[in-house]
This record gives sequence, structure tokens and C-alpha cells, in this order.
Amino acid sequence: MVVETLMMELNWQIKQAEKQQHERENEYRKIKTGVDYGWLVSYPKHAYDISPTERLQLEDMCIKIHPPYCGPVIFRFRQLIAEYEPEVHEVSRLFRSVLQEATEKIKEEEEARKLARQWNTKQKSSVSLMSFKSRAKISPFISDIKTISEDVERGSQPTRRVWSMPEFRSAKDF
Repeated sequence: MVVETLMMELNWQIKQAEKQQHERENEYRKIKTGVDYGWLVSYPKHAYDISPTERLQLEDMCIKIHPPYCGPVIFRFRQLIAEYEPEVHEVSRLFRSVLQEATEKIKEEEEARKLARQWNTKQKSSVSLMSFKSRAKISPFISDIKTISEDVERGSQPTRRVWSMPEFRSAKDF
């Protein structure tokens, strides 16, 4: 649906550009000759057409446009047409530039959404860690902390903990 809408807009703008070009030519002839023969002239319905390869390329670019961006693309295209008043053969190039702007904007927004999602998932996991409350208590100055010398004197195997670290006890032991 988006492709058809955008291509119809392009065709309509090409027809309008042709019409304006014919009107400019008539005005120029009228000024040059001083006589208006416009009522005698009959123009072909649609003289200019885009080449099939260019049309396919433009349709391929239109496929990349998401439906919510269709209206803004048409609006931007009409703004540029009104601003520059291009010749008939320049309309398709102008349309191509608008489509490129839109696809770049879509890519930027998708990347921003992706980064926001990544940030939100990282932030949620870090918040869950912040709210985590340990039940183990650190007691570095308890008198029954074993030392290496005591184990050597007894001839027993030392426990598996690192001796430079304080002893961790759960709340049940107190």
C-alpha cells in the first residue's frame, strides 16, 4: 500500500511539473511574440515518463518506508517541490533524495530503539542487584577465627577459604 501511494504521488507531481513547464513556455512565447496562441496548442497527456529501471529502483526504495512514515515523506516531497519548482526530469531525483532521507531516519530511530532496549534490560538487571539484600554477615573480629598457625599446630587440613578474607556466616549461625 505504501509503495502504491508513494508512486502515485510521484506520478502526480511529474504531471504537475509538466503542466507548470508548459505554462512557463506559453508565458515565454506570449512575451516573445506578443500574441497568445495557447488556445491552439494541444499538449500530449503525459509526455515525460520515468525509465523502467529508475521506476524499479524507486519502488525498491519505497518498500523500505514503513506505513507511519508515508505521510511525512509525501509532505516533505511536496515541500521540496514547492520550494524548488523543479523541471520534469528533476522530480524523480528529488523524490529519490526524500526517500533516502526517510530511510536514514528510520535506520537511526531503529538503532536508537535498539540501544534503548539494551539500556533498559541492563538497567533492570542492575536495579534487581541493588535491591538484593544478602543474608550472610561479615564478622572480621570474632575471636574464633582460625589462623594458619593453629591448623599447622593441630596437623589438620586447612579449610578451603582464603585466609586473608574475613569469615562469612549466615544469619542462622548467630
